[in-house]
Amino acid sequence: MKDSPIGIFDSGVGGLTVVAEVIKKLPFEDIIYFGDVARTPYGSKSRETVTRFSKEITRFLIGQGVKLIIVACNTASSVALDVLKKEFDLPIIGVIRAGTLAALQATENNKVGVIGTSATIASGSYVNDLKSLAPHIVVISQACPLFVPLVEEGWTNHRVTTLVAKEYLSPLKDNGVDALILGCTHYPFLKPVIAETMGKGVRLIDSAIEVAGMTKEILKEKGLLCEENKDTARKFYLSDTSTNFIELGERLLGEKMRVITRVDVSEYA
Repeated sequence: MKDSPIGIFDSGVGGLTVVAEVIKKLPFEDIIYFGDVARTPYGSKSRETVTRFSKEITRFLIGQGVKLIIVACNTASSVALDVLKKEFDLPIIGVIRAGTLAALQATENNKVGVIGTSATIASGSYVNDLKSLAPHIVVISQACPLFVPLVEEGWTNHRVTTLVAKEYLSPLKDNGVDALILGCTHYPFLKPVIAETMGKGVRLIDSAIEVAGMTKEILKEKGLLCEENKDTARKFYLSDTSTNFIELGERLLGEKMRVITRVDVSEYA
């Protein structure tokens, strides 16, 4: 099992930010990634639909022989993670707890901002987790539904994206948050725009970085960590073709995405 790959899935290109951090922290691990680009975004869909999609993808990844699954999608982590953990017999981790722990360590004024998809914010998952760990914390949440399609379109450095960011982030800035959770794995692509909009003194919490560290600890604890220096295999599966996925992925990972396969996971319903 040590040589088995790590499975990672997301609604689209955003989970590649998790892939990049996993590669940094776990350089000897094989990775299988699934991006559901045909059905993105998840943030505007119902809890039932996102849970169904997540089950299909999980079954597909298990069929590929993965030893652990990272639910890189914040929306899926918010509404489907508990269901997946109950139904499937392997370690499955989401991105919520990793982000909240980092935010609590980062804040100095106890004011934490959370941005995410409409479904993630409506679920209250970040607020509930933050309050369960630190009841005194002030949390200001903001849904940013246009961020995901802007990233999927490749508009990570576009004047329209800057205008949208200013519109979404002004309540968080006005309330004086000093730590901002990027509650969607697409959002790290927009870090420069978000950082400039929020101004100095606001720490951006990237769940991708935090969840990679959590993954390493879980694999080590379960005796599944691959520590041998070997050629690693990274396979990428998509539910539809996507030129932007390849362009953004190669820019983010700094390498050619050699194996990309289209697969219909609805067959795993």
